[in-house]
Amino acid sequence: MKTLFSLACILVNTIVFAQPGSIKYTIDSASVEHAGVPKGEVIKFTYNQSKIFPGTTRDCWVYVPSQYKAEQPACVYINQDGIQWNAPVVFDNLINDHEMPVTIGIFITPGKVLADSSANALDRFNRSFEYDGLGDAYARFILNEILPEVEKLKTSDGRAVHLSKNGNDRTIGGSSSGAVCAFTAAWEHPEAFSRVFSAIGTYIGLRGAERYPSLIRKYEPKPIRIFLQDGTNDLNIYAGDWWKANETMERALTFAGYEVNHVWGEDGHNGNQGNSIFPDAMRWLWKDWPKPVTKGNSKNQFLSDLLIPGEDWQLVGEGYQFTEGTAANKNGEVFYQDIPASKTYKVDVNGKLTTLNTDAKKASGTSFGADGKRYTVAGATKQILSYDADENVTVIADSIAGNDLVVANNGNIYVTSPDGTVNPSKLYLIRPNGEKVVVDEGLKFANGVTLSPDQTQLYVTESASHWVWIYKINPDGTLTYKQHYGWLHEPDAQENAWSDGLRCDTAGRVYVTSTLGIQIMDQLGRVNAILPLPQSNFRTSNVCFGGKDFNILYVSMGDKVYRRKLNTRGANTFEPPIKPGNPRL
Repeated sequence: MKTLFSLACILVNTIVFAQPGSIKYTIDSASVEHAGVPKGEVIKFTYNQSKIFPGTTRDCWVYVPSQYKAEQPACVYINQDGIQWNAPVVFDNLINDHEMPVTIGIFITPGKVLADSSANALDRFNRSFEYDGLGDAYARFILNEILPEVEKLKTSDGRAVHLSKNGNDRTIGGSSSGAVCAFTAAWEHPEAFSRVFSAIGTYIGLRGAERYPSLIRKYEPKPIRIFLQDGTNDLNIYAGDWWKANETMERALTFAGYEVNHVWGEDGHNGNQGNSIFPDAMRWLWKDWPKPVTKGNSKNQFLSDLLIPGEDWQLVGEGYQFTEGTAANKNGEVFYQDIPASKTYKVDVNGKLTTLNTDAKKASGTSFGADGKRYTVAGATKQILSYDADENVTVIADSIAGNDLVVANNGNIYVTSPDGTVNPSKLYLIRPNGEKVVVDEGLKFANGVTLSPDQTQLYVTESASHWVWIYKINPDGTLTYKQHYGWLHEPDAQENAWSDGLRCDTAGRVYVTSTLGIQIMDQLGRVNAILPLPQSNFRTSNVCFGGKDFNILYVSMGDKVYRRKLNTRGANTFEPPIKPGNPRL
């Protein structure tokens, strides 16, 4: 790869300044055909077999460079809205000059659902639905449908098309809504797309993209390199200010530690500047290849305080039916349940995994008491059970269709009872003498439950919404001053965050499992940070702190359990209450 000068320096000599609306840009040499430069081949096909966007049809073009050899899978560039930026010519020149790797370009138009009669009806135009919306539907469409279709092709001289499966070898780009689409694909699947070209992107309130700057600041950084372009005379409409939105994106990405470059001009919502800077954008996005794009360091203090350099998620176990009920005992040994299989597993402080109980009665919630016993919610028998060190079982309460529970240091047990999705949920208090009291009802699918570090407040997740509820605990164990307190982020394609298990650390932070991963709230109920997990096709279900120092976060997620060491200590409810420091107001 050639050594590149600063992009800002390069562009000083390429832009010819003029009045807004009449700005002219010089043409990069790479955008012009040159004699002696090998030309790639462009193959066109129509795709109308999508299961992700059923009924749609679209045109696709595949650029295959002359230098491509079938025995070596090629790097990939994917562009929305078909062929833009004179990309085949640019790629011919950049590949010839070794300024980007041998790359197959895939150019896709948005889908349409064709009308039965074009004379009497309009087609359904899927562009905004596919491009402006958040979520991973379009990324899955590319990965599971378009790329396999491309690999069925052959060039005119018989070369089979083979694409690299490595995300570090893939760039995705587009303009306007296509730019948001490209960023969303990389955001949802950074393991599949590590480089993004975004021109005049619509990061505004069309279908939720205005949320990106906040999410970027809260999420643990992802290994993505991004190039942004926009002009000060871009649109300012009912959904937002497009120019200011791009500025806000750049500031958020910089704050969050991403490798981001940008070019701001004075043009409006058009491709003039995009055409001019596309070759340099490709040079910058592919710089240092094949060196991997890596995660940056966020300026989010919440994340900086928690994350330990070099520590990432580790797989504890897999192959279960559905895991939940994660809890640690006083030694830091972690227990979790495979609910459908009615099995209990234990992980010791050295990471050794053993099967503890093969008749767990479809247990879900799990908590340890000050007496050292393990308490579980037995879904198969609608009972609350306790197990001593020898796994001798005792029935604590009957006739509770419970889901999760927490045992306080004083012996009080709080149990959530979702009671399905139709009837209001109940929240039970079971006192040490066995007395059973309904202390609240009415939540929409009450699920996870835990205590604040000082054990004076009770947190309860409401899975059918984006709220975490809070209660003050009275001296007699009953509850008062109920509030929908914690506000969680929810995925684009769902109407709820589907929060489940939750735990606190000794600093008062609240770790909540959700579809998006672990959302970490401060004591005021604000999500300050989000930790995504390696697997995105399952929601996280339960969480606890384990290990000898209670600084390892264990998370159950579908058929897997993960763990990660953090710079904190979990607050154990079986220990005496502790008072955390004051929150930042």
